Amino acid sequence: MKNFLEKIRSFFATLGAKFKRKPKDVPAVSEPITTPRKQPKRKVDRFSVISWVVTILVVVALLGSTIYYKNSRPATYTHVAQPTSSAAGEPSGAAQPQVGASAASEDGNGFPSISRKLQLITNIPERPRYESTTYRVSRGDAMLSIAEDYKLKSETILYVNTQLEDNPHNLKPGMELTIPPVDGLFYTWKEGDTFETIAEKFNTTPDEIIDFPGNKVDLTDPKIDVGVTVMIPGGSRDLRSWEQDLQTNGRGANTGTGEIGGNACGGGPVASGFGWPASSHNISGNGYGPGHLAIDIEANEGEPVYAAGSGVVTMAQGGWNYGYGNVVQIDHGNGYVTVYAHLSTYNVGFCQFVGQGAVIGAAGNTGNSFGAHLHFEVRIGGSNVNPYSIVQ
Repeated sequence: MKNFLEKIRSFFATLGAKFKRKPKDVPAVSEPITTPRKQPKRKVDRFSVISWVVTILVVVALLGSTIYYKNSRPATYTHVAQPTSSAAGEPSGAAQPQVGASAASEDGNGFPSISRKLQLITNIPERPRYESTTYRVSRGDAMLSIAEDYKLKSETILYVNTQLEDNPHNLKPGMELTIPPVDGLFYTWKEGDTFETIAEKFNTTPDEIIDFPGNKVDLTDPKIDVGVTVMIPGGSRDLRSWEQDLQTNGRGANTGTGEIGGNACGGGPVASGFGWPASSHNISGNGYGPGHLAIDIEANEGEPVYAAGSGVVTMAQGGWNYGYGNVVQIDHGNGYVTVYAHLSTYNVGFCQFVGQGAVIGAAGNTGNSFGAHLHFEVRIGGSNVNPYSIVQ
């Protein structure tokens, strides 16, 4: 800008010099030496004045136009939502700040842009795990919740932790569990073992064993030394069925279901359907699956337990009962038997008739239990089935 103004001023000064009036020739006059010579009056350079005035006017015009242009544009701003805390202490999704949202003014003017949600926490991709880790059981833990935290099946934890003896109810606070990297089990290689024989034994494929990076098998010459413990990805084995320790008693000839324990009672009502045996329909600990042929229903100590269907009580006894604690068993006369375990108390007796929804006891924490809940089983002819497929 300074150079531009200097050029304007120089232009007008040059123009003024061209049109400047030259003084007329004045004849020389002889004057005495003693008389001082008068100095001519200095005339005002009008063109210089004009050039400065024009320069100032140009500057004022430029500044004025700039200010006018800035003030004439509508004010724009970008609205950014501030994060708010939800009940759980995390920023709610609806209040996440937006990056790249359209800049808008009060009159709706603005420039569209691409909207993108700002992530307050950087998402770090989860890397595959090839080594086992150790987990210490805390109060309130359950086999199902631990397995879900590590994205494993609950039976996998039973496979690799022999101290549980294939029974999820043996989980206790302070116990240290080995958590494998993937579903499957560990196996120590023996003399004569091959990938094919071991894969067949544990219901998997040789490639699963060879290709698992944690086994560190040389793919150019696949072999495993005797005594080395390897992971069998996807492998499985039979789990001990602790439910069979508590035999199912029938209620009479041609009227009961399971005859394993012999005939106990005769006659009685027959169930036409089944309902939930507790007020809650939530699973509190373990669901139905290998190693746990029942569901653990959420129930606080002392909450009522209901008969899932009409029938006859074929077992009502307290004590340890193979870890079941205080237990009630009902034969429904239609091929089904239901079992209610870990009760704090029960208020029905042997061979008593009950209707669907009758209160048969209260939830508790007796026997091999890890926190108050209702252990609920459904059996057909002494074999367990998933209660979820029976109750409504």
